[in-house]
Amino acid sequence: MEFVKLGRTGLKVSNICLGTMQFGWTADEATSHDLLSHATELGCNFIDTADIYSRWAEGNDGGVSETIIGNWLANGGVQRDQVVLATKARGPMGDGPNDSGLSRGHLMNAVDASLRRLQTDYIDLYQTHAPDDDTPLDETLRALEDIVRSGKVRYIGCSNYPAWKLMKSLWISDVKNIVRYDSLQPHYSLVKRAEFERELQAVCLDQGIGVIPYSPLGAGFLTGKYRRDTELPDSSRAQRIKDQYMNEKGFAIIDKLEEIGNAHDATIAQTAIAWVIANPAVTSAIIGANSRQQLEDTIKGGSVTLSAEEKTQLDEVSSWQ
Repeated sequence: MEFVKLGRTGLKVSNICLGTMQFGWTADEATSHDLLSHATELGCNFIDTADIYSRWAEGNDGGVSETIIGNWLANGGVQRDQVVLATKARGPMGDGPNDSGLSRGHLMNAVDASLRRLQTDYIDLYQTHAPDDDTPLDETLRALEDIVRSGKVRYIGCSNYPAWKLMKSLWISDVKNIVRYDSLQPHYSLVKRAEFERELQAVCLDQGIGVIPYSPLGAGFLTGKYRRDTELPDSSRAQRIKDQYMNEKGFAIIDKLEEIGNAHDATIAQTAIAWVIANPAVTSAIIGANSRQQLEDTIKGGSVTLSAEEKTQLDEVSSWQ
């Protein structure tokens, strides 16, 4: 596992980040605790969650992933200062008009609720989960400034922001001399490149923004379990993967990943992770897992080093231009 600085900051994180959206949804608490412990044993010091995880699941009111992580920390899973803990706020955490968004009122309540669930005195990286067009950017950033000054949060980041809104946020932070976004969490993989590469990549490189992509395996397509002759289960997830990725371009990407992976004694998934990390703009790739075996397989992608020629081959077969 390699450790790299998060953007221009001095904070060092592993180049693989454990995503926890599945905690309390497809992984129960005991399994989640085992995954957290095993990930840290394997050298991962970076854990990402969100207050809303996983409110969309039946019987889940949100905050469950944070609660599971908090219980793990409280039960001695690892010393608090040995992990970089990231969470997010923005989504609805109730049915009231102020139970979502990036207003001062919601953020002040949300950060305290996250701290209680996580059973910690501070959050290393607090991220705005998505833009909020109902709230002025300076209101959000002023609130985040006060939260950082209070000691509850150490760094701030954003997720799913377009380039213009990220750049405007950085400008506001600069002219008002307040805390600024030091990371971006975009949707990015070999089958989802344009959204990040078109404009955001240049902004992040120029402004020293750390990049921690989510879904680097293309919702599971880049694991290689979906092939030309695969019979798909009758589910909405499988249908989305079929509609978006199961075409000749997608299968050509899988074929090239398999070819290059074989040269490294690596799986298709590991090679797909290695390609994401090979981008000089990327700090750490967020991976999820529901079992030890799945975690051990995917996390090895952080140790696969592609040659310039291999990266170019993957760039070409997946080109969006």
